[in-house]
Amino acid sequence: MAASGVWATLALAIAGPHVAWMRIGPAVLAGMATVAFLAALMIPRWRWKAVAAWLLLMGGVLVWWNSLTPSNDRDWLPNVARTPWATVSGDTVTIHNIRNFTYRTETDFTPAWYDKSYDLRKLEGIDIVASYWMGPDIAHVFVSFAFAGGEHLAMSIETRTEKGEGYSAIKGFFRQYELYYVVADERDVIGLRTNYRRDPPEDVYVYRIKSNPEGRRAFFLEYVRQINALKDHPEFYNSLTTNCTTNIWTNSHVNPGHLPLSWKILASGHVPEYLFENGRLEDPGLTFADIQRRAHINARAKAAGIVPDFSQRIRKAE
Repeated sequence: MAASGVWATLALAIAGPHVAWMRIGPAVLAGMATVAFLAALMIPRWRWKAVAAWLLLMGGVLVWWNSLTPSNDRDWLPNVARTPWATVSGDTVTIHNIRNFTYRTETDFTPAWYDKSYDLRKLEGIDIVASYWMGPDIAHVFVSFAFAGGEHLAMSIETRTEKGEGYSAIKGFFRQYELYYVVADERDVIGLRTNYRRDPPEDVYVYRIKSNPEGRRAFFLEYVRQINALKDHPEFYNSLTTNCTTNIWTNSHVNPGHLPLSWKILASGHVPEYLFENGRLEDPGLTFADIQRRAHINARAKAAGIVPDFSQRIRKAE
């Protein structure tokens, strides 16, 4: 009763109507009612009445909660304004609305989107990208698919935020953001983090995953299936269950031998270490510390600038 009361209070306070008093008022009442119900449990003759009243309260909150629906039709920020989608014809996948912004600063940029076709027979690698900005335990993790000829396509699972809306991990638990797959050129999604993020700065690492042609193809097509599903049926982002790392783990289930869920997936900064411990990183006899040092790309990215061969330059380890 106490746990559900706390959840209901927070849900009403965070996800309620935009008008403050219409949001905070019901939240305060839910909190006060929970305290009253808990106190009533101490009095035998009131115990079942308290339980019945609590069930009535939670039933009303759940009806309201389930009325919240995700949408693709909102006043989005420019960096998530277009919904990516794909068409598949045999070995050819055409991705629409690939993001490739030109940045002058993190907030000053020229939007650009393009469509491109990829030959699945030329898919030759998968990289895990981990970006850190608040210590070693938390990172934003995403994947980048490597194609023959030095082409790379990054897919980053993020929140879709509206204009005037900032990100909050707490709000992410309460249906405040839609789930969004950023499908982007590496010069955009990696270059933004290495060359333009300043407050706070981010440290970015790129690791190559061990894979085979069948596994790479299945994993890529699962991402394609997900972005097409979100185009037609939007979903809410959740800071715990449907975030950047848990969705990567979920998408990996298309292949046999996927890794079991671990606290190192939830504490996303430890994902590269977890992959190394399970023999999933390409590591020619190196320790994880050596692989991590070689994977750090900030200096190489800054030296390269946003150039056409950006992806090749950031992977030239010293």
